[in-house]
Amino acid sequence: MRGTQPHYENGKDYDIIDVIRDYELNFCRGNIIKYIARAGKKHDELLDLIKAQDYLNREIELLREKQWKIKQYQNMHQWIISEKY
Repeated sequence: MRGTQPHYENGKDYDIIDVIRDYELNFCRGNIIKYIARAGKKHDELLDLIKAQDYLNREIELLREKQWKIKQYQNMHQWIISEKY
């Protein structure tokens, strides 16, 4: 489905949101792609890229937190196993 706003027009039969859906990107990753693809078409190009960078930083932080939690779980699991034996 194509966007109805002129600043979203890309001359194709699809919009960036279709790509985001096809790749099943989460909110942050979808917004990164969206702001980069549309940079400068609606407002200030630099501002669009800064928004993309903000979402990228948020996604990186989420992944770091997830990895940290996994590591904590693994360490706890190892400790429990070592205490049993």
